[in-house]
Amino acid sequence: MSAGATRAGAPAAANGSGTNPWLIAVLVAVAVFMEVLDTTIANVALRYIAGGLGVSEDEASWVVTTYLVANALIVMATS
Repeated sequence: MSAGATRAGAPAAANGSGTNPWLIAVLVAVAVFMEVLDTTIANVALRYIAGGLGVSEDEASWVVTTYLVANALIVMATS
């Protein structure tokens, strides 16, 4: 019998790790949802950020831009 053979009733994982692909899909979906939610919160709070800092909304938009750039760097660094 070859080393790659499995028992008759045992399912073989394609990559050998045995991870559930549905679990991975759910975790990725939750992460994407949280990212969209965080970006939406930052955009909605932009008027209050501008008021608190005493700047125009155009200048306060750099807060959201900086957040998105920092987030993109972190996502690429951890991928």
